[in-house]
Amino acid sequence: MGNNYKIAIVNSSTFGRYFDDLMERLKEIGSVERFRFEPDIEGSKLAEKLAGYQFIIASVTPDFDREFFVQNDDLKLLARHGIGCDNVDLEAATLAGVIVTRVAGIHERDAVSELAISLIMTCIRQIVPAHQALLAEKWSERKQFIGRELSKMKVGIIGYGNIGSRSAEIIKEGFKCEVMAYDPYIADPVIEKNNIKAVGFEEILQESDILNFHASLNKDNYHFIAEEEFALMKEGVIIVNTARGELIDSEAFARAIKNGKVAAAGLDVFEREPITPESPLFGLERVVAVPHIGSYTEYSLREMDLKMVVDIEKFIKQEQPEEIANPRVVDKVSS
Repeated sequence: MGNNYKIAIVNSSTFGRYFDDLMERLKEIGSVERFRFEPDIEGSKLAEKLAGYQFIIASVTPDFDREFFVQNDDLKLLARHGIGCDNVDLEAATLAGVIVTRVAGIHERDAVSELAISLIMTCIRQIVPAHQALLAEKWSERKQFIGRELSKMKVGIIGYGNIGSRSAEIIKEGFKCEVMAYDPYIADPVIEKNNIKAVGFEEILQESDILNFHASLNKDNYHFIAEEEFALMKEGVIIVNTARGELIDSEAFARAIKNGKVAAAGLDVFEREPITPESPLFGLERVVAVPHIGSYTEYSLREMDLKMVVDIEKFIKQEQPEEIANPRVVDKVSS
């Protein structure tokens, strides 16, 4: 394929770390360099730093905004090393003639769903504090760790897409409990054909013992869970979020945990990543937090890495990559 191309790996802690054969395929295309930028780096400065690179493999940060695309004339394809593209201005990319691709949801489906369910079980059985008590040689405190059985609880799935539907399936079929789902972008009959109850937004907040977030982030649902929404929830609700931290107002979330409205939370995502001690959620009791590892399984990571390499290979061969997030760009590029 030649070695005249330049490829930037931006803020990805996993791409190319585990599968040497895929990295070698990438190096056959051209020179490869890793970059680490602050999540809030300005678009103009980001464009300056990445000048000369035709291909970018991008993580969930930083933001590739309008200013970035206006000031970067070299980029041909941006491959998102994940499902979501909320940190990429797709309209600006299209205007600039840049193809944006992403990973097919199927590759992360089981990995993220299984982590969500792991967090649910960790919360309702108080596994972390029980483990800490054991390490502190406080065996006698085990009577404090009275849990709940998932089969006796009502689970609300917010976001019934690729991953949310899988989580609902596992919980419904595996634990035989009542499962509800809310998704304004999916018709009720589609949800209900899988024996999941389709409900409205207020109902899912009011009726759920566990709220499991799988919604994608968009301009309409930023902080759509805040003070008023927490007020609607049951006392002692469990919240698990493996979707996007920005769905929930962190300040309101922290208050709801501290006052007991939220009995426990399992979090894989945060408003600002990596989370720091400055976050109101950092280090709270009854919060089990992990560093955005939802897709971190051997199968999922290999499929994600492979997709990035194949996207670039196809572009060079003048073939159309799959999972183009801004499909209108194809007409612009080919015209």
